[in-house]
Amino acid sequence: MEFLNLLWIFLLVASLAPLVRQRMLDAARLRLIRQLEEKRGSRVIALIHRQESMSFLGFPLARYIDIQDSEQVLRAIKLTAPELPIDLILHTPGGLVLASEQIANALAKHPAKVTVFVPHYAMSGGTMLALAANEIVMDDNAVLGPVDPQIGNFPAASILKVLEQKNPDKIEDETMILADISRKAIQQVKDTIKRITCCDYTPEQTDRLAEDLASGKWTHDYPISVEEARNLGLKVSTEMPQEIYQLMNLYPQANTRRPSVEYIPMPYPARPRLPERNEGGS
Repeated sequence: MEFLNLLWIFLLVASLAPLVRQRMLDAARLRLIRQLEEKRGSRVIALIHRQESMSFLGFPLARYIDIQDSEQVLRAIKLTAPELPIDLILHTPGGLVLASEQIANALAKHPAKVTVFVPHYAMSGGTMLALAANEIVMDDNAVLGPVDPQIGNFPAASILKVLEQKNPDKIEDETMILADISRKAIQQVKDTIKRITCCDYTPEQTDRLAEDLASGKWTHDYPISVEEARNLGLKVSTEMPQEIYQLMNLYPQANTRRPSVEYIPMPYPARPRLPERNEGGS
């Protein structure tokens, strides 16, 4: 009986330990966010998509911008006073166009300054959110991405290429329908880019941003570096607060396998020295 009691206690502790760890992690995140808010005098909103082990069985959940994200961000913006700046921390592969456009429109309408921080990457819909900001702050090695719409599994721009390269009599009806949807989708995304960037950029700059980012000039996963973003005309800074990196450490990937990258954080107090060799052979 004592063995069974110990077994039940072990199972109970094992089931509660992930919940306790998650509670502690959530508390640490909130403390750091509050610290950053007090330092910058702003409302900080974190939209960070990582794979996290959230359940008892430890299954990782892949995340992207969805309707639930847009609802929560819109509520956060609504609760922010008009004169209070907003700092949005972005780390996302993108997501639903509807959700991304909702958030981008709300950010563009906010009267006070909006700053988007990109510590590592904000692709697709994440880039659209960055375009709605008055200032984009990126790490030196962070990247943005094109916002060209995807229809099913194919880029909208590539579907339109079929109409240019084949005789209409040899194109299936379904492809013609997809091409019509693609044309509308590209124009809608271009109009959104022009609308959310009109207050911070000239009409010529908004036209160029819309054309370069939404027309399929690059593949959808093309990484736009800091230098290239500046060449596009975007207002990009690289003065990333240290608290942003600390916050990213509190959003770990799911620990389902041995880590593939390991290192000792710098700087060292003093580098370890190799022992001196004894020339006498002893």
